Amino acid sequence: MTDRPASTTKNADEGGTDYLETIPYRVVAVYLPLGVFLFVLLFPFYWMTIATFKSNTELLTTEGFAALWIVKFTFENVERLLFQTEYPRWLVNTLFVTFTATFLSLFCAVFAAYAIEKLRYSGARLVGLAIFLAYLVPPSILFIPLATIIFKFGLFDTPFALILTYPTFLIPFCTWLLMGYFRSIPYELEECALVDGATRFQILRKIILPLAVPGLISAGIFAFTLSWNEYLYALVFISSSEVKTAPVGVVTELIEGDVYRWGSLMAGALFGSIPVAFLYSFFVQHYVSSMTGAVKE
Repeated sequence: MTDRPASTTKNADEGGTDYLETIPYRVVAVYLPLGVFLFVLLFPFYWMTIATFKSNTELLTTEGFAALWIVKFTFENVERLLFQTEYPRWLVNTLFVTFTATFLSLFCAVFAAYAIEKLRYSGARLVGLAIFLAYLVPPSILFIPLATIIFKFGLFDTPFALILTYPTFLIPFCTWLLMGYFRSIPYELEECALVDGATRFQILRKIILPLAVPGLISAGIFAFTLSWNEYLYALVFISSSEVKTAPVGVVTELIEGDVYRWGSLMAGALFGSIPVAFLYSFFVQHYVSSMTGAVKE
């Protein structure tokens, strides 16, 4: 057996992606998969948008492809949602609960992740593993004992019932995520600060947190999304219409028996997805950087 000439190997390596320069190959290998992915990803949002501005007659039509576009715009569904239901208050409740629960979870997760990764005490890895396992416990199992606690403290049917229960699944997740990010920050930075007389709290506040901003943003985005879309706890712990969150209010108030207000339902889903989409798009640069790595030594 003879080895291939070096020139042949070199040409093969250099031309690894040359086939993408031709239009047919580029269409098959790049544009077609991207087109399918974008269609599957964006079609639900397209459907919510057109259903929001359709009349009830158009929503029920099945003639040809008329269901895929709007023949006549109407704001009847939006008007019903905003002025005939408590949807604006549901959004305010959701924002209050989500921001408060996210802040509390990040506050606790920062100290927990820093203690596990940077203090280097005996059993730190076991504690980190226990926190990760706590995140794997399904919320559908925890809501039964949590409901007993909420009733005993008199927090049922109040926003604080959700603010205090959401961290039960947000803190383990944020801690686990921040542990991996704090691990990538060089320990030599802390050693230099300790030599100069800095305390652990000063190191955390002036060195670790500024370097961990992408990781904090990533954990905050995930915590915000989980809180914003949470349904089970909000359904069990809240009963009054004026205290409900948007995911629960839209489903429970806009479905009357076997009558589905599809236009208003789609409008509520569309408006409810805008804050999350805006959050991801605004912090996408920091989010991507936290996924690709942290500080290089």
